[in-house]
Amino acid sequence: MNAKEIIIITDGDLFARKAMDVISQQIGGVALTALADNPSKIDANTIIKAIQHIDAELIYVLIDDAGFSGVGSGEHILKTLAHEPSITIIGAVAVAAHTKNKEWTRISFAIDQDGNITSKGVNKEGIPIYDDKRINGDTVYLLDQLSIPTVVGIGDIGKMQGRDDVSKGCPITRKAIEMILERR
Repeated sequence: MNAKEIIIITDGDLFARKAMDVISQQIGGVALTALADNPSKIDANTIIKAIQHIDAELIYVLIDDAGFSGVGSGEHILKTLAHEPSITIIGAVAVAAHTKNKEWTRISFAIDQDGNITSKGVNKEGIPIYDDKRINGDTVYLLDQLSIPTVVGIGDIGKMQGRDDVSKGCPITRKAIEMILERR
């Protein structure tokens, strides 16, 4: 059996779930939005079983710590998924939050609220910040400790001052996922 390819999305709120439902319809794959929450309440084994039963090559897994400092529920899920042999994490969309440097991760690059690729990080609104290749977020702590090939930093999914709205097709989040897929 070939390993299932997944993309981690570090947000699980209602906006993120709606965005990922739209994006999965646009570019393919299955978004596990029914298992997502803010914070993540489901355990990693349930997610692994769901992934193994999905007949799709690409699966999006939404995880969220809801601002919990340290390793929260979303990061526990991420850690388990990263060590599961039936799964290959091909990338992650690292969503910025207002954590004031408590938790951060290195990123491959970021996409700002205007859709521009930048080596700088971005904040929750998708506006570039001074940090090179780094963003602050509440479910990003473990990302750069794992072997994830492409980590794309973006602002808050489905928001970014309306520029990533579902009515617009979530262009920033979609671009982040397309760039991960190009690099796999």
